[in-house]
Amino acid sequence: MTVALTEDQKLPLAEDQALRDALAAADLPTLLMTYVHLSRDMALLDKFQPHVHALSSGKQTAVPDDLAAELREKMRALLTSPNEADLTIPEPALLQRIMSVGMGEPVSKEFIPLLLEQSGLGPQHDRSHRPARQQIPQGFKVLIIGAGISGLAAAIKLKEGGYDFEVIEKNSEVGGTWWVARYPGAGVDTPSHFYSYSFALNPEWSTYRPRGREMLDYLIRASHSYGVRDHIHFETEVLGMRWIEDEQVWEVELNDKHGGKSTVRANAVINAHGRLSRWVWPKIEGLKDFEGPLVHTAEWDPDLDLKGKRVAMVGTGASAAQCGPAIVDEVEHLTVFMRSGHWVVPSEWAAAKVPEGVQWAMRHIPFYLAWFRFGIYWTGSDGLYSNLIKDPEWPAESPSVSLVNERLRKFCMSNLEAKLGDRPDLMEKLTPDCPVFSKRIVMDTNWLTMFRRDNVTLETAGIERVLPGAIRTADGTEHRVDAIILATGYDVARMAGWLDIIGRDGVNLRELWGDEDPVGYFGLMVPGFPNYFHIMGPNAGPNHGAGVNLMAEAQVHYILECLDHLVETGASAMEPTEDANATFNDRVQGQMPKMIWTHPKANSYYKNSKGRVIGSWPFRLLDYWNESREPKLDDFVIHEKATAEETAA
Repeated sequence: MTVALTEDQKLPLAEDQALRDALAAADLPTLLMTYVHLSRDMALLDKFQPHVHALSSGKQTAVPDDLAAELREKMRALLTSPNEADLTIPEPALLQRIMSVGMGEPVSKEFIPLLLEQSGLGPQHDRSHRPARQQIPQGFKVLIIGAGISGLAAAIKLKEGGYDFEVIEKNSEVGGTWWVARYPGAGVDTPSHFYSYSFALNPEWSTYRPRGREMLDYLIRASHSYGVRDHIHFETEVLGMRWIEDEQVWEVELNDKHGGKSTVRANAVINAHGRLSRWVWPKIEGLKDFEGPLVHTAEWDPDLDLKGKRVAMVGTGASAAQCGPAIVDEVEHLTVFMRSGHWVVPSEWAAAKVPEGVQWAMRHIPFYLAWFRFGIYWTGSDGLYSNLIKDPEWPAESPSVSLVNERLRKFCMSNLEAKLGDRPDLMEKLTPDCPVFSKRIVMDTNWLTMFRRDNVTLETAGIERVLPGAIRTADGTEHRVDAIILATGYDVARMAGWLDIIGRDGVNLRELWGDEDPVGYFGLMVPGFPNYFHIMGPNAGPNHGAGVNLMAEAQVHYILECLDHLVETGASAMEPTEDANATFNDRVQGQMPKMIWTHPKANSYYKNSKGRVIGSWPFRLLDYWNESREPKLDDFVIHEKATAEETAA
């Protein structure tokens, strides 16, 4: 199968300085995989294989200069010669060989379908042949709550499928978290070239991890280019929703920016309001008494001026690690209040600019961007899964759970020692006692070195109370501060938020799940709530890598499969059975004792206060992707449409 190329990628390319610069700057394993794809030159794979090592091996990939020069020259000749490149997708066996050599480790055949989709190398799922595409009944409507990365993906795929839909977005623009997250240094932990839609690869990222504004711009562009903006009701909130059994529809109450209330009916609802839409204000005595600026990173005041101020930052998670280094140069003093430490992974390159030559290669060399994305996915996703599995023979009191996890801990420790080895006071405070990956890791973009500065203090004594102009810690010390930044995260356990979602028999999902006990089927559906799909629901978190974009796309695919089934069969609704829900959760929770998140020192938002892991998917991402290809119909109650006589009765 031949893949359509953009106008910029039409071959032959001009033999000019731009091409030479791109080949010189290109990542060698990516260039190798791209070249063999285009040339089918297996001999060059054999030459490179001894020199390319897996990231997890600890060895450095060291390609001899003459071999690198040979690759660049062969690629130059191929790209500048007419009709020489093979633009078809290689057969699975060849793909597997290219991937394995390029990554320096075996890539199993079972990964190929997922990798083709998520790299952008292969085609997206084509439903155009499905009978449902010609049978969608007039008036069949889907409502999406939220236009963040998940809701926008749902809108794009519903539009492709020919469904009538509306999107309700409380903000004035798409983007969700990335519209809201405007604190200094805001960005994404997942690498730029993967944290994007597989069907909308972006060669224009300016850094290797996207900044918040650039991520927002990407999502805005996607909303325009895929033509879904006309379906979005901005500055409109969902107040609540109720399943109308007699009519087999959801009735949703809305409130627009003018305060006007209305209701809309939908055959199905996709709740994509996101886990990061409800931030946490910590329960600290006296917080409301503080007289200076008080701001949460998730609700940043763009007019806040911190220049020359004594600033307190409460929290040491991902947002703190981004915000702190971004403001430290302008404040008089920064005091960071830490409750518990996070493992920090060195990532100085994350903020590095993507060289123009690399951007040129991504724009112009066929498949280069897709192979680069594949490499990011492979090294940052299921390749990390082994770190999560407890070795039953490993000492229970150890701050790691297996040999591979201990190696990762030592890698993180070497980063700590390299930057703070001559500061035993900081080393002691900043070395966590939990295993790496037992809670969210933090990217180290000048975070650790920040604590060496004369105008930074790390405070580990607990906060006793906030005073009008200071923070008093448990040891009685008063820290005078002019402003307080709360980097205290999100209420991810309250997955229904504050919405009244009333299903069959008047059951309210918000009350059913309570503050911290959500339980669902496949991280997406709930018995008693027909045609209700909760994206990134219970136990759907990709907590060992890859990013929510993969899970969102998998869940949207599954939702479309469910809707197609309804349309094709003429049914009105579907919901998982209680037995299927129990079986799914028994399987998920049965795996948890084997996982790192249940280590005695693992305290994170992945768990609720009872110790039940509510957020994380405990198997490979490949497993979730495979299971999302189509619903297991035996797990569902399928409701047939009522006849006119039944409706009247």
